[in-house]
Amino acid sequence: MDLQNQQRIKDAADKFGANCIVILGSSDAEGAEIYAETVSNGDPTYAGPLAGVSLGLPVYHIFDQTIRDECDASAWETQISMMEMVLDPEKLTAAVKGMRDQFSKDVL
Repeated sequence: MDLQNQQRIKDAADKFGANCIVILGSSDAEGAEIYAETVSNGDPTYAGPLAGVSLGLPVYHIFDQTIRDECDASAWETQISMMEMVLDPEKLTAAVKGMRDQFSKDVL
């Protein structure tokens, strides 16, 4: 996760507190896991604004059923369904869930 996005997330968490959730759309499980750890437990590379900052934000992958249930079906079909066919939704959601279970303070 680049430094600008880390700062945006930190600013939103500072402004809105527990009213924030993070929804990722990463296409690979390793990346999704690192991004999820960054927004919930802090930047593991200690290079960005979230270095050593444990926000504890609840983080989900867009493919997580909890998020999918909240999406408009027609928007899902036009915007996300193609990626769902070519990626591994189960692996992506599991990677993010592992970090959420370990580091997030709240869940949906």
